[in-house]
Amino acid sequence: MELRAQIEELESALTPAERKLASTLLADYPFAGLQTIQTLADKTGVSAPSITRFVAKLGCQGYQDFQHKLIGELKEWHRSPVELHSKSSHGANFLEAYVERASQIVRAVPAALTQVQFERICGMVADERRAIYLIGGRISDPIAQHFSRHLRQIRRDVFHIPPDPEVWPEYILRMKARDVLVVFDFRRYQPRLEQLARTAKQASGIEVLIFTDKWMSPVSSEATEVIALSIDNGTAWDTYIAAMVTVDAMITHISERDWNSTSSRIRAWDALRLDKERKSTK
Repeated sequence: MELRAQIEELESALTPAERKLASTLLADYPFAGLQTIQTLADKTGVSAPSITRFVAKLGCQGYQDFQHKLIGELKEWHRSPVELHSKSSHGANFLEAYVERASQIVRAVPAALTQVQFERICGMVADERRAIYLIGGRISDPIAQHFSRHLRQIRRDVFHIPPDPEVWPEYILRMKARDVLVVFDFRRYQPRLEQLARTAKQASGIEVLIFTDKWMSPVSSEATEVIALSIDNGTAWDTYIAAMVTVDAMITHISERDWNSTSSRIRAWDALRLDKERKSTK
């Protein structure tokens, strides 16, 4: 288990001083934990011996071991395909082995996203009192586009935010409290997405839903809902199949919550398709 998740899991059993320490670490994770123990003690008002006892609860053999684990997580966050390739291995039947690994990743989705959370986030995205804004990273943005294209046929007020930050203020100015910003950000995270989430949240009170991995995009610190999915399939290339399966499940579930409304909108949408109009004039 990653240290962030361990800290969050322990939170209810912590002393007041340890909760203060945990909040500081999580607010600027993992960088707050890379300070010297005395700097962290001065910043939090928690003594160095108390910090040592706290990291021991996380299974660390002292503060230095705690920092080594944080550094290890940081390295995992930024691994490129070139670095990942050195860990990969291929058998004689590559396709069969690859599909088996992909199947395992898909089967792990219900463990990462409980039915209760699934229903909750579907409810957020289905609520037509909320506008929905979607964006992804360099590679994951097509998932945001896929999601937005389907949602537009189900409900109104769905906006895919373009990757150009120069136009982001226009979208932020539209946002209102309780609208939803859906972000897809996987390792080799993009700092601009964190900046977008923070700025949008401060400006409008929008709620943030982040699809990420076990190392946690920095956007997670701004999020109302975090969906941490497996992406490591043992090759040079991370896979987003778990995110795609989750998104497709959400699209289907949201569409069926009120099928009469969904089907009416799809019929109206289809009636206005320009390609259909061109065919009818021939």
